[in-house]
Amino acid sequence: MRVISGTARGRKLKEPAGMDIRPTSDRIKESIFNIIQFDIEGRRVLDLFAGTGQLGIEALSRGAASAVFVDESPAAIRLVRENLKSAGLDGPNVRVVRTLAQSFVRSGEKFDLVFLDPPYHTGVIGEILRMIMEIDIMTENGIILCETQADTPLPEPLPPYEKGREYHYGRVKITLYIRRGA
Repeated sequence: MRVISGTARGRKLKEPAGMDIRPTSDRIKESIFNIIQFDIEGRRVLDLFAGTGQLGIEALSRGAASAVFVDESPAAIRLVRENLKSAGLDGPNVRVVRTLAQSFVRSGEKFDLVFLDPPYHTGVIGEILRMIMEIDIMTENGIILCETQADTPLPEPLPPYEKGREYHYGRVKITLYIRRGA
């Protein structure tokens, strides 16, 4: 696992030892960043269910202004901190928070870009997406990028949110939700 582009390009990131954390494959990560390449610079990023932190780290490397990494697993939090340090991105514009995703979303903090990639087997993606839209943690024209199994149903958006395109990569689906202006 490596940082694909930006200031930390080529830096190797540590991978999890067990199967409790499922990192996004490099092929899918590259596709994700091709989709949002013009929506990263200067943005506030939330990497929810951070795991290794690679999505938020890639965004920081490509010019995101700040990032918050959230995971409930102590092992994941350690891995995110190690990966931020090895990528040279562990500065004052970064926070690593160990808490449940639901608790963090309830804080109401606003973001421009959210990576939402919970463990597939938990089935929490619908609940978290609804919470994000109901609590309205996205800024105007903010993007939620969801990674799920291809057959996972996702909720219909609540105004002012709209469901964007879906991209299929074998057994994986990437779905965008966009918060439009008032």
